[in-house]
Amino acid sequence: MSEALINGLAGAGGGIIAQLITYPLSTVNTRQQTERDLKRATRSQGALERMCQVVKEEGWGRLYGGLMPSLVGTAASQGVYYYFYQIFRNMAAEAALQKKKMGVGDGSIGMLSSLLTAALSGCVNVLLTNPIWVVVTRMQAHRKGSNHGPEEGLLIATEQAIISAVEPLPYGTSHVIQEIFDEAGIQGFWKGVLPSLIMVSNPSIQFMLYEAMLSKLRKRNNSNRVTALQIFLLGALAKLGATVLTYPLLVVKARLQARQDKTGDRRQHYKGTWDAIIKMIRYEGLNGFYKGMGTKIVQSVLAAAVIFTIKEELVRGVHFLLAKEAAKTVKIKSV
Repeated sequence: MSEALINGLAGAGGGIIAQLITYPLSTVNTRQQTERDLKRATRSQGALERMCQVVKEEGWGRLYGGLMPSLVGTAASQGVYYYFYQIFRNMAAEAALQKKKMGVGDGSIGMLSSLLTAALSGCVNVLLTNPIWVVVTRMQAHRKGSNHGPEEGLLIATEQAIISAVEPLPYGTSHVIQEIFDEAGIQGFWKGVLPSLIMVSNPSIQFMLYEAMLSKLRKRNNSNRVTALQIFLLGALAKLGATVLTYPLLVVKARLQARQDKTGDRRQHYKGTWDAIIKMIRYEGLNGFYKGMGTKIVQSVLAAAVIFTIKEELVRGVHFLLAKEAAKTVKIKSV
């Protein structure tokens, strides 16, 4: 089994577990990001208060809206990312060794190489999995119709003014896919791909910080052995730094991928990335780019820490099993 495949499968497993743990926070964060009315009282609500509101008005199920496509997307994203990351990293390591033979460098992978490796892996991941995340964003932002009467329901929808309309109809995966296709055809599944590609800097920064801290920790301990708790903390710190720097792009991406209001206020309809940025600056100010940032930091840091921890433990476990199997094979042959 190749190292790239081991890392890809381990990354997918860690991603699924992290998604299950943090999904309610992800749903709340998507709603915060796609909220456009600055006069809303709920704009100052924290993540816990917003979750309680969703449960009260729409039920527990809405906190997990879009969970299945999200799990598919998480597994695909983590698997694709780690698979190509390992491939590109192996290429970078080989190039570094070749340079060492020529008397250039010490044979180790530098910061720039790590950054480029993560960036290339991220670009491949974005292009392959963006359609899944468009569907997930729609399902998370959608508000389930309540049991109020028509007039009261209309008033609530107007006051809460979230991008997704209140609908009594089921809003499953197939419904969302059909809706996206009817709106913009096949290209609709790649809405928000530009800010997503730019946001490749997030995992690039994350992995650069993570590997830099991991390297220093190993040197400090004079050993390659790192505990699960240390990996957890390093992953959390790396994700925190990357999230703070790239959050505005995440908000723009969510606005583009969520359902567009084509019949109401044109200020709430975005034609593309630059149109969204200009309208957000004009009508919401810079604060609009940081809606729900606290929720995202908690969700991202927790998810990243879990992913790193689970991935490293799975990789370690697979290596142990493979070594044990190899030793057993050698023993049998010697007999």
